[in-house]
Amino acid sequence: MNPAEPHPLMLALRRLSHHLSRDFLGGSRPLRLSWVINFQKGGTALFVLLLMALYDNYSPAAWVYLALHGTYGLCWLLKHLAFPDKAWDVPVTLGGALMSFALVLGPYWVAPFLLVSRLTSFEPSWPWLALCIALHTLGVAIMMAADAQKFYTLKHRPGLITEGMFKHVRHPNYLGEMMIYASYALLVGHWLPWLVLAWVWLALFAVNIHFKEISLSRYPEWPAYKARTGLLLPKLWGYVGGSREGRGSGV
Repeated sequence: MNPAEPHPLMLALRRLSHHLSRDFLGGSRPLRLSWVINFQKGGTALFVLLLMALYDNYSPAAWVYLALHGTYGLCWLLKHLAFPDKAWDVPVTLGGALMSFALVLGPYWVAPFLLVSRLTSFEPSWPWLALCIALHTLGVAIMMAADAQKFYTLKHRPGLITEGMFKHVRHPNYLGEMMIYASYALLVGHWLPWLVLAWVWLALFAVNIHFKEISLSRYPEWPAYKARTGLLLPKLWGYVGGSREGRGSGV
């Protein structure tokens, strides 16, 4: 089955993203994109602790933010050690590494800066903190489980994954990631983290999901699977039709 054709806008955005994150300024490629990502993810806890010390802010909201975002960084490193994503294991130029940090990874730290520096007057209540913790916990569970299932299924049985975490939703890993970062924005209570997320979700996530769907469309089971599943959320009318057995989320 021939895969669908990518949308011209998505194709242009992907080329621009690859140029900025991998080839910018040219030259040798001494780094890997995964190293840059792991540095930001793993360094988040230290960054938030430094902010707390600098601004002498040891409020419950600051501690909760440290626990959530810092722990997520550790989960990411554990995930990289146990079941790494090959998509991030690409060599990049120094310029590409800097652009990846400046345009995407660095702006993720806007949220803790606003919260700890008290530039936002938002004071989350205990129920609000509980909501953020619940959303974050569920997001981490969904993301980790989906990535683990994808890694180990494709390792032993390549194909289209239509069961487990992918039974009702075609991109549960992206759903989990979006829930995680949404919990940080909710905790901060400022519009700027939402602007950062809108940029990342539209310019990167939407493009990656588009090309993932293009890749998956080459499988014969794809039309039926797509018809009964949701992109990021399950379809409200439920999971119906045909055999529910499937093979691995192909690439």
